[in-house]
Amino acid sequence: MTTSVELQHYVSGTWFQGDGGIITSVNPARPDETVAHGLQAGPADVERAVASADAAKHGWARTPAHERGAVLPRSAVILEQYSQVWGLELAREEGKTLAEGQGEVLRAAQIFRYYGNNGDREADAVYSSPRRREKIFVIRKALGVVGVVTPFNFPIAIPAWKIAPALTYGNAVVWKPASTVPLLAMRLTQALEEAGLPDGVLNLLIGPGSIGTALVEHPAVDGLSFTGSTGVGRTLAAAAARHGVPIQAEMGGKNAAIVLADADLELATEQVILGAFRSSGQKCTATSRLIVADTVADDFLAGLAAKAQFLIVGDPADPSTEMGPLVSGPARTSILRGMDAALNQGAGLLAGGFPYEDTARAAGYFVAPTILELREATHADVWRDELFGPVLSVRRAASTTVAFDLANDSEFGLSAALFTQDVTLALEGMDELDVGILHVNSESAGADPHVPFGGAKKSGYGPKEQGQSAKEFYTHTTTVYLQGGRRSSLRGAGA
Repeated sequence: MTTSVELQHYVSGTWFQGDGGIITSVNPARPDETVAHGLQAGPADVERAVASADAAKHGWARTPAHERGAVLPRSAVILEQYSQVWGLELAREEGKTLAEGQGEVLRAAQIFRYYGNNGDREADAVYSSPRRREKIFVIRKALGVVGVVTPFNFPIAIPAWKIAPALTYGNAVVWKPASTVPLLAMRLTQALEEAGLPDGVLNLLIGPGSIGTALVEHPAVDGLSFTGSTGVGRTLAAAAARHGVPIQAEMGGKNAAIVLADADLELATEQVILGAFRSSGQKCTATSRLIVADTVADDFLAGLAAKAQFLIVGDPADPSTEMGPLVSGPARTSILRGMDAALNQGAGLLAGGFPYEDTARAAGYFVAPTILELREATHADVWRDELFGPVLSVRRAASTTVAFDLANDSEFGLSAALFTQDVTLALEGMDELDVGILHVNSESAGADPHVPFGGAKKSGYGPKEQGQSAKEFYTHTTTVYLQGGRRSSLRGAGA
């Protein structure tokens, strides 16, 4: 598994080398180990890919829904067959643990199976007309050519939940994955190719962020789906607005877990640890803020800190590892800088807060699971700024009202977790917490493919993802007024 894979792009059913700059994907646990290498896509490759999708879109949209959908379960079988091998590649390329990497490949297969059966679900709508001999139909049509721009942290699952609905609703796709995780993008494309996806319907370009801008500004692109940083998302949304292109953008999160006084504290400890430190905290739905009721805070935080300190941090390919490295050196530098700033602004250190000094981890992009407590008078940037790493900031709350107010104290509103055994408080949380996803008595991270995914406030822009909500972005509607001719009524007419 130490052999570097040659990266290639995929356009019109053909794999080829790019003509841009060098791209190298390294193992973040051992940065001197190259996982994949190649040449980036250039501007001419973007033109080829869009032209390929544009040429394929009409035939694909006119293909019966069941026939389109049948490609996805066949791809799911391939993903399942290679889940162990590709899951290990994912762990080596992105840094999440082996179990998480293999689980993510299987999640992509699950997503493909869900959307592969979309032809069996309700498609269009019929409305009553105020006029005689008329029916009103609202039918859905594919957008056409859709650009897809995906992040590093879920290199196969997030692309699956964008590409699967795009394809099943009849769109052709040009996909730009994060340049730090290009190998898994090739693997997903290979699964769809092997499953029989027609040439041109999916096109893969590996390269710099400028490809995303080129897609949203291209006159033949009919929509763009993006997941990534808030800054990039807002830039793309502004460009989309200028060019009149529909955009779906899932951006930042600063997700809170609330532990009320009546919570099952053992369960809450377990789930907060998972939410904060699984995938090294590199999830848009990760728990990065914690609010604990005053009356249980001392005992709860002591137990939480002890559990964090005993997490096994190391090589993600080792089955015993519980937390791997960050994805890159710049990510590690940014996290350490944010932690130092929080400590300088008065935060108290409960766990972690240091770079590793042992030879194995010091060479990689590792950061210890860190818990910072902010006392009432502390105004640290870490409470509002998304660090995107294994850093959890904590505040205490004197009441449930204060706890909910602290949770809402963010421009973001993607996800939250609420721990309570009181159904009345759970119902109050459902009303008061301004988020797109709320978990009661489970970690803030996690999403199922059959229900909507997306945030409130400034965490998202445009229609939600996944479930049947996906069709709100990947299709548009045509309202059809259908009248018959002026033939006389058939009642009483002869044969």
